[in-house]
Amino acid sequence: MSTVVSRDPEIMSGAAVFSGTRVPVQALLDHIEGGETIDDFLDGFPTVSREQVIAFLEDATHRLLETLP
Repeated sequence: MSTVVSRDPEIMSGAAVFSGTRVPVQALLDHIEGGETIDDFLDGFPTVSREQVIAFLEDATHRLLETLP
Protein backbone atom coordinates (compact mmCIF):
# COMPACT_ATOMS: atom_id res chain seq x y z
CA MET A 1 0.00 0.00 0.00
CA SER A 2 3.02 2.27 0.31
CA THR A 3 2.58 3.47 -3.26
CA VAL A 4 -1.13 4.14 -2.77
CA VAL A 5 -1.01 5.78 0.65
CA SER A 6 1.70 7.90 2.20
CA ARG A 7 2.39 9.80 5.39
CA ASP A 8 4.54 12.87 5.71
CA PRO A 9 4.59 15.18 8.71
CA GLU A 10 4.72 18.10 6.25
CA ILE A 11 1.52 17.02 4.47
CA MET A 12 -1.81 17.19 6.30
CA SER A 13 -0.03 16.95 9.67
CA GLY A 14 1.10 13.41 8.91
CA ALA A 15 -2.35 11.98 8.19
CA ALA A 16 -2.47 9.07 5.76
CA VAL A 17 -3.16 10.54 2.32
CA PHE A 18 -3.46 9.15 -1.17
CA SER A 19 0.07 9.39 -2.58
CA GLY A 20 0.68 12.45 -4.70
CA THR A 21 -2.31 14.27 -3.20
CA ARG A 22 -3.32 16.05 -0.04
CA VAL A 23 -6.50 13.96 0.21
CA PRO A 24 -6.76 12.03 3.49
CA VAL A 25 -7.72 8.38 3.23
CA GLN A 26 -10.19 9.13 6.03
CA ALA A 27 -12.16 11.24 3.53
CA LEU A 28 -12.85 8.11 1.46
CA LEU A 29 -13.86 6.15 4.55
CA ASP A 30 -16.17 8.97 5.64
CA HIS A 31 -17.82 9.04 2.21
CA ILE A 32 -18.38 5.28 2.25
CA GLU A 33 -19.68 5.39 5.81
CA GLY A 34 -22.08 8.14 4.77
CA GLY A 35 -23.52 5.94 2.01
CA GLU A 36 -21.82 7.70 -0.88
CA THR A 37 -20.32 5.89 -3.83
CA ILE A 38 -16.75 5.77 -5.03
CA ASP A 39 -17.86 7.93 -7.95
CA ASP A 40 -19.21 10.53 -5.51
CA PHE A 41 -15.86 10.55 -3.75
CA LEU A 42 -13.91 10.84 -7.00
CA ASP A 43 -16.13 13.73 -8.13
CA GLY A 44 -15.24 15.58 -4.95
CA PHE A 45 -11.53 14.70 -5.02
CA PRO A 46 -10.40 14.65 -8.67
CA THR A 47 -6.71 14.37 -7.72
CA VAL A 48 -7.35 10.81 -6.51
CA SER A 49 -7.61 8.13 -9.20
CA ARG A 50 -10.07 5.26 -9.26
CA GLU A 51 -7.07 2.92 -9.32
CA GLN A 52 -5.80 4.39 -6.05
CA VAL A 53 -9.19 3.92 -4.39
CA ILE A 54 -9.54 0.34 -5.60
CA ALA A 55 -5.97 -0.53 -4.59
CA PHE A 56 -6.54 0.94 -1.12
CA LEU A 57 -9.80 -0.96 -0.63
CA GLU A 58 -8.31 -4.22 -1.88
CA ASP A 59 -5.32 -3.88 0.45
CA ALA A 60 -7.53 -2.95 3.41
CA THR A 61 -9.75 -5.95 2.74
CA HIS A 62 -6.75 -8.25 2.48
CA ARG A 63 -5.29 -6.94 5.74
CA LEU A 64 -8.63 -7.30 7.54
CA LEU A 65 -9.15 -10.87 6.34
CA GLU A 66 -5.63 -11.81 7.49
CA THR A 67 -6.50 -10.80 11.05
CA LEU A 68 -9.69 -12.85 11.29
CA PRO A 69 -9.52 -16.21 13.05
